[in-house]
Amino acid sequence: MTTFKLSPTSLNLMQECPRCFWLEKHETWKRPSGIFPSLPNGMDKILKIHFDKFMKKGKMPPELCEKMECKNLKLFDDENLLLVWRNNLKGISWIDEERNVLHGAVDNILINKLNNKLIVLDYKTRGYPLKEDTSEHYQLQLDVYSFLLKNNGYETEDFSYLLFYVPREVTETGEVIFDTELVKMNVSADRGEKAFNDALKLLNDKCPKKHTEQICPWCQLFSEE
Repeated sequence: MTTFKLSPTSLNLMQECPRCFWLEKHETWKRPSGIFPSLPNGMDKILKIHFDKFMKKGKMPPELCEKMECKNLKLFDDENLLLVWRNNLKGISWIDEERNVLHGAVDNILINKLNNKLIVLDYKTRGYPLKEDTSEHYQLQLDVYSFLLKNNGYETEDFSYLLFYVPREVTETGEVIFDTELVKMNVSADRGEKAFNDALKLLNDKCPKKHTEQICPWCQLFSEE
């Protein structure tokens, strides 16, 4: 029986186009990818270093200290485990009875000091201010993280945080100043589990039919000959 390795990224592809998702996971065809901008990856790296400096001091960074709802929180301080959970090749993983794998790499974890429950903190870099629906695009990702933590034996809160960094201005000395916005998101491990099960059901069925070009121009490029 064929087994599959899934992640929030691949599950997002399933939502966008089930056919592209099926073809990629069956190693039949992969949607062409453009040049991925390096700035988000660079920001992600320096933000982790930035937050880790505060974690080692047992403090919270100013981006979170300014938010009163974070007053009872602290940064996750198991450095070795966090190193694994941040690794894109490892991450937080779970294997089902059929040996299918679900995994995801987090940016950071917060701990509620009142009950020791975990809270996912994810960094996002944007070029423009947030729109009303911006945070909704990350709902599935956060639901999957909640499911993975729960299935690894950790208690989690029913919410996570997205921390957005948006460039505001460049100073006379060439420093780029970012505004930050913290968004609290309700999360559901059940929704994460449902997305995983829905993906496996789709993958174990026949390849979905081709969409119209208006829905997905990419899978139009694949020939079934």
